[in-house]
Amino acid sequence: MIEVLVVDDDTRVARVNAAYVGKVAGFQVAGEAHTAAEALHRMETLPRLDLVLMDHYLPDDTGLSVVREMRQRGRRTDVIMVTAARDVATVQEAMRQGALQYLVKPFAFAGLRAKLEAYAELRRTLDGGGEAERAEVDRLFGALSTGAEPGLPKGHSPTTAELVRRALVSAEGPLSAQEVAEVTGLSRQTAQRYLKLLERTGRARLTLRYGEAGRPEHRYVWATRA
Repeated sequence: MIEVLVVDDDTRVARVNAAYVGKVAGFQVAGEAHTAAEALHRMETLPRLDLVLMDHYLPDDTGLSVVREMRQRGRRTDVIMVTAARDVATVQEAMRQGALQYLVKPFAFAGLRAKLEAYAELRRTLDGGGEAERAEVDRLFGALSTGAEPGLPKGHSPTTAELVRRALVSAEGPLSAQEVAEVTGLSRQTAQRYLKLLERTGRARLTLRYGEAGRPEHRYVWATRA
């Protein structure tokens, strides 16, 4: 079983997230915490901990500060950010601190289940040892190509592409360029440019939503979504 610590400042949200975790096969809740101090204490006292679902907005500090302190203490526990924070700076810092996933609130059970199942698959692969083919690595991490790859032309930022990818992967359905911009903090024009790039390279699918009048709205969904 994968032991999970659920960290959220709202006790009701923490209970809901803990209930979600308990519904996913192979996972169980090791504990809950509602402040940064409590989260750090739990990490030190729990007999075993594999994964932290980390909120960012805590009453006494930020979730990312907790993650930084974890790393300074030598704890390599995996982290999935589960938060309403969607500004670019926070997302980028989460990536730098080694967060494996970033799930934006609000979300339904299916959204968290997908993250946890992908994490469990990653653990199974890593625990098996040996070497993974490049395609397998890309599939597990949902990685985008770097600027030197044909999928991401020169002049495009891998970090920005990753922000857009995470927005699509975390969404429960297709998103418009405006919605992606709101989630990531990018401008609508930038979001649209990267969405078109992802569509051209086969990573995203374009769907059309027709209104009562006018041109159809372009909406995008991550291509690997089941």
